[in-house]
Formats: sequence, structure tokens, C-alpha cells
Amino acid sequence: MAEAVIIADSGPLIALAGIGQLDLLSQLSSKVIIPTEVWNEVTIRGSALPGAREVRSMSWIETRTPNPLLVNPLTILVDLGEAEAIALGQEIPDCILLLDDSQARKVAKRLNLRMVGTIGLLLRAKRMGLIGEIRPCIERLQRSGIYIRQELINAVLIEAGE
Repeated sequence: MAEAVIIADSGPLIALAGIGQLDLLSQLSSKVIIPTEVWNEVTIRGSALPGAREVRSMSWIETRTPNPLLVNPLTILVDLGEAEAIALGQEIPDCILLLDDSQARKVAKRLNLRMVGTIGLLLRAKRMGLIGEIRPCIERLQRSGIYIRQELINAVLIEAGE
């Protein structure tokens, strides 16, 4: 994953910023791109929320506007930020979408796009030695109000050797 472009949706950006792990993105990828709408969701409409200041200050995050012809049909199925992320995923070869929303993940899967969620990203970071343990990150995510299925937590902790 270290060389693949990551295209991030707002949920994972906010989650990673909320636990102080947003920098993992720049360590796991040569390029991190967010759609214009995701930038707006996180830094403008969410300016008082966790992640806004962090995302705004990261010079390594590139903002890009996708082709509206790809975006428009997707907005029937997912919100605009997710639609733009999926559209960029269709435009940029060999990228990985960073998505947590289950409906957005279903749409991306139907389009044969590679994706990872926040928890999967943390698992990759542990495998690469960028974080020592996943459990504290998961606990901080849960304390910040992010719901994570217990089955997923159990599977990831086993996979991580925790």
C-alpha cells in the first residue's frame, strides 16, 4: 500500500484526526487525495469539528474535483462526498479508496475499486511498524463515538496478534 494513491472520504479523515493518527496516511501512501466535497465537509461545514484544523494544515493532502459525469449517477446511492471519492477512484488508476460507510463500500465494490476502512488502515500501519498496537487506537475511536462492530474488532485484534 505504500505506493498506492489513497483517496479519502471524510469519515476516515475525521476518525484518524480524532485519535491523532492522520499522519499515517502520508506514511502509507505516496499521495493522498480528497475530493473537493470532502474538503468542504471536513474543513468548512465541519470547521468546529474534530479533523477540520488538522486536514486544513496538512500540506500533503491534495484536493481534486472529479468528473461530474461520473459523480452525478453515484449521488443517487451515496452522499456527495462519497460519490466524489468513488468517482475519483474510477479516474485514478491503482488507487485505494479510504471509505467506512457501508453503502459507499458496496458501491465501490460493485465498481471493482480497491478500498480499505479506517480499521484496515490501522492494521496495515501496524504491519508496517508505524504503530505499536491497534487496540488503543480502536478504544480511542470508540470513546470518540465511532461505532465499530465487535466482530470486526475481534478479527482485527487476532490478525494483529493482540
